[in-house]
Amino acid sequence: MQAASNIQPMDNIRILDVSSFLAGPFCTTQLAEFGADVLKVELPTIGDALRRFGTITENGDSLPWLSEYRNKKSITLDMRLPEGAAILKRLVEKADVMVENFQPGTLEKWGLGWDVLKEINPRLILVRISGYGQTGPYRDRPGFGRIANAFGGLSYLAGYPDRPPVTPGSATIPDYLAGLYGALGVMFALRARERTGKGQMVDIGLYEPIFRILDELAPAYSLNGYVRERMGPATVNVVPHSHYPTKDNRWVAIACTNDKIYERLADVMAKEGMPAPANWALLKNREIDRTKVDEHVAAWTLRHDRATVLTICELAQVPCGPIYAIDEIFEDPQYAARGNILKVHDDRVGELSIPNLVPRLSDTPGSVKWLGPRLGQHNDEIFKTELGMSVEEIERLKAKGVV
Repeated sequence: MQAASNIQPMDNIRILDVSSFLAGPFCTTQLAEFGADVLKVELPTIGDALRRFGTITENGDSLPWLSEYRNKKSITLDMRLPEGAAILKRLVEKADVMVENFQPGTLEKWGLGWDVLKEINPRLILVRISGYGQTGPYRDRPGFGRIANAFGGLSYLAGYPDRPPVTPGSATIPDYLAGLYGALGVMFALRARERTGKGQMVDIGLYEPIFRILDELAPAYSLNGYVRERMGPATVNVVPHSHYPTKDNRWVAIACTNDKIYERLADVMAKEGMPAPANWALLKNREIDRTKVDEHVAAWTLRHDRATVLTICELAQVPCGPIYAIDEIFEDPQYAARGNILKVHDDRVGELSIPNLVPRLSDTPGSVKWLGPRLGQHNDEIFKTELGMSVEEIERLKAKGVV
């Protein structure tokens, strides 16, 4: 993706990423994609856990690391040690943002709590992502994406009513969403800092973005005690709005979100000798006959291969899409036209395809400059050039396991 100008939205913003794995790092990756200078702080020798999670490449780093840690600089520093904490404080002095996702109390244990950091740099914005947030009776519980899906209410909805709940697509959805909200929190806090001159803390529990996106679940329960159960691929309040099989053993998603769209689909099926009951014209009646409606639509889609169903629905202006596996995504012309799959050359792995940036800015688009860096790749740049450490001092710190 080529920039339309030399200006990047996050230019001159320095971010310390002391988080690990995915939620915090995804927050900083998005900011790095649009110009922020992100220093990824890793433990000496060991590095971030994501380096060893997922498919491991020949160079020893995983594909998630290479893709999700793009555009960051890697430095090694053990903040648990007093000398390491002292170096971090020097970095905090010049930072705009710091992102962490340790269990609550961990930074405080190392003498790096918010009360300390904001005294060092009153303009600092500290993003804290943890399983349950910094407050509440569960604050000390460990948490991962799978737990957040469950606690946040999404896992309960995933699957069929007569079977156990399943993973809703991916166990990492909460990590990515928390990262998104973390980046949004940074933008809000930076805007506020422009007016007040002061930084602030951004506090996110991993489950909270999941709970936030559950549409009417909370107000519906509050209003009338309604507890939504698992519905398989179907959707509450609308029908037909589900997944349907095709003649060539593939699947399509059809979304009739109102009576007008359903009327278009009904007309298509009627022209092929499959008229639907007249009372289905109203959503309230389709809701009563939900199973029969879905069976009727499925009987129609099974008459055709997937490509034909897609063409018919497009001509009739009925929202319909293929249910894709990743290989089909790579072959699709829409993905190609939009540049959604970015090919990046890296000396360690050759050419690698990764998801491109979102969102798309017309005048100041971001870019991917490099994939996840080698462990400690930027130590000299930061410790020697920026902090003015001598070679002898760096070697002494290395010997002690500080850097």
